[in-house]
Amino acid sequence: MSVHKEVKRITTHILQEMKNRGEKISMLTAYDYSMATIVDNAGIDIILVGDSASNVMAGHETTLPITLDQMIYHASAVVRAAKRALVIVDLPFGTYQGNSKEALNSAIRIMKESGAHGVKIEGGVEIAESVSRILTAGIPVMGHLGLTPQSIYKFGTYTVRAKEEAEAQKLREDALKLQDLGCFGIVLEKIPAKLAKEVSESLLIPTIGIGAGQHCDGQVLVIHDMLGINKGFKPRFLRQYANLYDVMNSAIKNYVSDVKGKNFPNEQEQY
Repeated sequence: MSVHKEVKRITTHILQEMKNRGEKISMLTAYDYSMATIVDNAGIDIILVGDSASNVMAGHETTLPITLDQMIYHASAVVRAAKRALVIVDLPFGTYQGNSKEALNSAIRIMKESGAHGVKIEGGVEIAESVSRILTAGIPVMGHLGLTPQSIYKFGTYTVRAKEEAEAQKLREDALKLQDLGCFGIVLEKIPAKLAKEVSESLLIPTIGIGAGQHCDGQVLVIHDMLGINKGFKPRFLRQYANLYDVMNSAIKNYVSDVKGKNFPNEQEQY
């Protein structure tokens, strides 16, 4: 019997047990009540209320513009839906970098106002103080290394990170540092599979990969990408499990045509 099927509510402790038993962890994003209900009912282990809401919900080019208030709004909706999944929320850009007191206040607001179960924060050694401070308040923290989208202007590109040895070595050190600080898991984004395997095996805590190969302890995708709601975004790491863009598009076209052609509503559809 797999660990995740036996439990009523996934916790950070259950995730650790899954890693120990070699059972992979499934994680998807959600940003609203209806979508989170579907994701939770399907048996996902972790729902990430990602700052990717900035892109897929608000239409921004990067994750930088989304605010703490907006993240709390999305997280609250998801928490109301999630009966079983662990709900983790991204601390948005500007709410934790360089100021550990602000980081703590941001994390406390997310936990108190949304009812989420933990936060995710991008970066390594440079955010150690913020991570420590959030953890001292008893708030679970998930790390995020590799391609960290909030630093996109520093990178200048969304290409694979840590291909050079210096950056790979820093990532190894950062991962161990985050584990030592007390993070319960780490997202590894867009790094070579070989490095992700090495890091995953060197850590006691679980790793969740996105574009980081098959040897991470779990995987995460953005829901709009894997359901094919987004038309343009097709990186190598994305497997599209449905083509909802076309399904929805044709349903809406049929509706428009029925309204225009006076076929909707019909006799049975009125009072």
